[in-house]
Amino acid sequence: MILNTPEQINHFRNLTLLSMLKLEIKGLKMSRGKTAYSIIKAQFGIKGSKTAVYNQLAEALGKPML
Repeated sequence: MILNTPEQINHFRNLTLLSMLKLEIKGLKMSRGKTAYSIIKAQFGIKGSKTAVYNQLAEALGKPML
C-alpha cells in the first residue's frame, strides 16, 4: 500500500496519533517529546481527559471508541 497523497498521509498520521494515545491511556510513553494527548488537543482543539479525547478523535476518524 502506497500513501502518496496529502490526504492519505494526514489520515495515516491521525491514525498513528490515535494508536499512540491508546498506549498512553494504558500507561506507556512513545517518546521523550510531546505526548500524543497534547498533540491531538492542540491540533484538533479537543478538550477533556485522555479517554474523552480518544473517544472524540476515534469518532471523527470512524474507529471504535474505548
